[in-house]
Formats: sequence, structure tokens, C-alpha cells
Amino acid sequence: MGGTGEGGEDADARLSAVVGLSQAMAAAQTAAPATARPHPYDEDEPEATAALSHRDIARAAARGACEAMGGAFASISVWERARGRLRVLVNVGERAAEEAEFPSDESYPVHDFPQVAALLHERWAGGGRPQAWVEGDGPEESAGAEGEAAHSYRRVAALRRRDRGSCVIAPIVLHGRAWGELYVARAATAPPFTRDDADFAAVLAALIASGIAQNERLEEVRRLAYTDPLTGLANRRAVETRLDEAVELHRDLGTVVSLVVCDINGLKGVNDAQGHEAGDRLLERFAAVLSAGAATLPGALAGRLGGDEFCLLAVGPTADEVVRAADELCRGAAELELGEGVACGVASTGDPVGEVRSAHRIFRLADAAQYRAKALRSEKPVVAGREGGPEDPTVRLAAAAEPFPPSPDRRRFRRGPGR
Repeated sequence: MGGTGEGGEDADARLSAVVGLSQAMAAAQTAAPATARPHPYDEDEPEATAALSHRDIARAAARGACEAMGGAFASISVWERARGRLRVLVNVGERAAEEAEFPSDESYPVHDFPQVAALLHERWAGGGRPQAWVEGDGPEESAGAEGEAAHSYRRVAALRRRDRGSCVIAPIVLHGRAWGELYVARAATAPPFTRDDADFAAVLAALIASGIAQNERLEEVRRLAYTDPLTGLANRRAVETRLDEAVELHRDLGTVVSLVVCDINGLKGVNDAQGHEAGDRLLERFAAVLSAGAATLPGALAGRLGGDEFCLLAVGPTADEVVRAADELCRGAAELELGEGVACGVASTGDPVGEVRSAHRIFRLADAAQYRAKALRSEKPVVAGREGGPEDPTVRLAAAAEPFPPSPDRRRFRRGPGR
């Protein structure tokens, strides 16, 4: 697509921009999801919650589109149908003082303009092509928009211009329905966008939609890879990953890391007497108790290690806070109509357990505490390091060569190759 002269150069530049945008989104997809970033949305907003996983790819797409369109600013928003609003996922470029890169609550009330919804969906419901619009003071103002609906959309766009020059708005269509929009603006001193620019923005929006669809598939794969299918809790792989990260934080910054390991008592008896469906119900109900306990500790992760073994990983809260949560876990498990409570062990870098340099070390401490709680038939958690410091029986048990019965589900933590 070599071309000569100004038109050919423009075509080459746009082709290069499309390639660059595709590469940037692909690079964003290869990174692990930013699970540590604070969640800015309410739990009862499923569309916004799902969109959170796309923020990194949305940032890459917005940057690429801004550069491709010669813009000064760009944003990508998701359409929350239940709330009738466009919620901004990301702002890039020359942002105003009030515009955060990842805003916690920047949204625009689409439901006030029912004509907009028609343009965002009905126009291509029968197979038509989604359009983009140009807004501004140039000779091609509102290029691509029509009638009263366009006028209403212009009112929405005006809320967002913040003294910028012309802007182009392109719907992002996913699975045949509007997912959100791409918004690119130029400075007031720059040449206004044209009809050709609007057509190019529609192409970029389609490319972004393809990237988001691919990201959805990758997120589903990640979810399956890191989630226990029965309980919905984190699985062993997810716990391993998070615990490695947590211990690294502890080594670098001294952050308190605590691990609670629980073993359900009586699961085999429930399976033998009432069947495996009843056993699964016990696992699910204890998982709900564990999840509620995690909710009391900011940023905690509740996981199922396998079989009847569960854990709670806390990064930041004090050891005492985690022990209180573990105490509540024991009480909650004892109140379940199935099973015989849990054996619960706690290990925390906030207690006198010696140096913790690896995930393997803290897991062995928590595992030893859990093993001791089971041997003692304790109704309360056993906490490593609280019965004599380095001479604590749990700490000594964790230091033994093979203190516990073998368990393939936790072999990596117990043996900790090279750690």
C-alpha cells in the first residue's frame, strides 16, 4: 500500500497506526490482569465489574487511537445499560486536572438522551455499519450524525470537551451490541476532524472491539485456571502466585504476611453417610464462611488448596487481626449443620516465628499449626510462635524434615524446591 504523494503518505501513516494499535493491545493482553489495583466499582454493577479486566487493554487502545488520529486526548468508556450511563474506563493524553487516568467515578447520563441509545444500537441491529461522529466548530461539524439524535448526542459530547477543539466519537460494538465508545479530541488550535477522520475512527473502534473480545476469552481462560470450580474460591495455583508475591513484599518492605490453613473435620463421614453431594454442600458452605472471613481483612484471598483443605491469605493486616478472623472461621464452621468444624492453623510474619524468606516457609508454619490443631482436636486456631517463640512446638514441628502425612495437593509448598 505504498502510494505516492500526500494521499499515499497519509494512507501509509494510517496503516502504520493500525498496526501499532494492534501491537499495543496484544502486548497489554499478554500481561497478567492487574488484580492488585483497587476496584473502583460497586459489586452490583456486573458490566462495570467485567470491564475492569479490560482497563489495561483500554489504555493501550486509547493511546494508540489518540496517536493514530493526531489527537491531544482520548478516552474509552463502557456503556452500563442498567444505569443508563457511559462510565469512563481510561483517559489518556493531555488530561484536565479533574481527569484521572483510571477514574473511580466519571460517567455521563446516556439515559437522559434516548435517541443516543437508538444510534448506539438500533442503527446496526439489522446489519448496518456503526457510525462515528465529529463534533466541533469546524465546517464539517457533526459529520456522520443525523437529526434530533445527533443533536442530543452533541449535548452529551459538550459535557466532555472541557474547552477542547473538535472531537470524534466512535461506538465500540461487541457481539452485535454497543459495548461503549472511543472518544478522541484535538486541541482548539489544531485542524478540526473531518468525515474521513470519522470513518477512520470507526475502523479503529472495530479493531478495539476485536481486541476486547480476545481479551474476554483470555480472561475466561485465566479465570478457569485460577478458580476452584466447586466453590468459586481461588485455587491452589492462584494461592501459590499470590503467596509468592506477598512474601516478596515482606522481604522488600517488611509487610506483614499471614496465612491461615483450615482442614474440614468430618468430610469423609459426611460423604460415606450422606453421599458426595452432601459433602460438596459442606465444602460450598464452608467456602462461604471463609469468604465472609476474607471480607473482614482488606485485600485477603480465600482459597481451596484441594480436597478438604482451605486457606486464607492476608497481606497487610496485623497478626492479631488475622487470628481474630481465624477464630470467627472456627466458630462459623462449628455452626454448620454438616461436618465437625475445622482444624485451623495460623502463621504470620508478625509473630515470633523466625525469618520468613519464602512462601514454602510460611506455608510449612501454617500447615504445622493446622496439623497440631487437628491432633489436639482444638476448637480454636493454633497460632505458630505464640507458645514460646523459636521454641514453640509448632515452629519446631515446621522445621522437622517430614512432619506431616504426604499430600500431593500441597507438595510444592511443603517441599518448596530450592527454598
